[in-house]
Amino acid sequence: MRKEYDLADAERGAALTQPGKTRITIMLDRDVLAAFRARAADTGRGYQTAINQALREHLAADELEDTLRRVVREELHKAG
Repeated sequence: MRKEYDLADAERGAALTQPGKTRITIMLDRDVLAAFRARAADTGRGYQTAINQALREHLAADELEDTLRRVVREELHKAG
């Protein structure tokens, strides 16, 4: 190892970026975070991965609900 390093051109941030990922700061209720951390400990997955998956599932459910509502409206319009 060197005794001194020149960090004049150094930049702050993650050493390795992950493609498709964005670092953010988010405020979560303590009980929600505790629940995700507990689930992560039980499953062996990271709690951030579990939060990401829950958000994806919520978005997918919203899309499905919107599609179902649109189809029902179209069918009711045809029948009326």
